[in-house]
Amino acid sequence: MALFRIDRRTRLAPAEAWRRLTAWERHGDSVPLTRIAVHTAPPSGIGTVFVARTGLGPLGFDDRMEIARWQPPSESGPGVCRLEKRGRAITGWAEIEVGGSGPGSYVIWREDLRVRGLPRALDGLTARVGRVVFGRAINVLLRDRTP
Repeated sequence: MALFRIDRRTRLAPAEAWRRLTAWERHGDSVPLTRIAVHTAPPSGIGTVFVARTGLGPLGFDDRMEIARWQPPSESGPGVCRLEKRGRAITGWAEIEVGGSGPGSYVIWREDLRVRGLPRALDGLTARVGRVVFGRAINVLLRDRTP
């Protein structure tokens, strides 16, 4: 089990941070060699399915995900989105939590990333790579684009 956690703070309001982090197609812009295809009609919610295709040409793998929990942030508490990974090569889950914090918000990304066929002895390395890749993606998605 390659379990990892990423914590971020942003000046963005919780609703805007949530919107950016759950704009699934935009994740492809922030993860190298990856594109996202959403397979269900908007808006996102429980049952939404999307696939992250990572690779070059025919060499690559699909990370198929389905939303199992969808609770946008509100006045009464933080938002939580749980993704169940159901691909042939990648399994596990990811949770994105977004809540208010002072003038902005906090983000907690938790993930249990499993790569089929990869020995458990490499879970530590998988978790470190996951923290780097997804940490960069979060930074790009939350980046303030105002002048």
